[in-house]
Amino acid sequence: MTPELTILTYAALLQVVQFLIYSVTAQMQVGTKAALSPRDRKIELTGTAGRLQRAMNNHFEGLILFTIAAVVISVSGQSTPVTATCAWLYLIARVLYIPAYAFGLTPWRSLIWGVGFLATVTMLVAAVL
Repeated sequence: MTPELTILTYAALLQVVQFLIYSVTAQMQVGTKAALSPRDRKIELTGTAGRLQRAMNNHFEGLILFTIAAVVISVSGQSTPVTATCAWLYLIARVLYIPAYAFGLTPWRSLIWGVGFLATVTMLVAAVL
């Protein structure tokens, strides 16, 4: 398996961890009854729970492009030290993004997001060069 696909797997596991952290904090905020309800009415999360939900959703969005980059690089046999480094940068940025978003660390949250996005774009460009 290429480094990019290995890191893609780690990123997917990170998404699972994010979901669990978000779920626990959301349930703590709204209570078990609301969490188990059919949610016919929208439940608005605030504070840390809301930020963790947004961070998780942001990772779903970023993971789409990163998945494309990792798969194209791997399937086409274009894995290089540059693309592997970019994949690690993406994963590290996503790990750091969670606490940066949860604790409202501005402008760090945006800068960390930018590192992950730039790493993904670099991989995509490398795939077509």
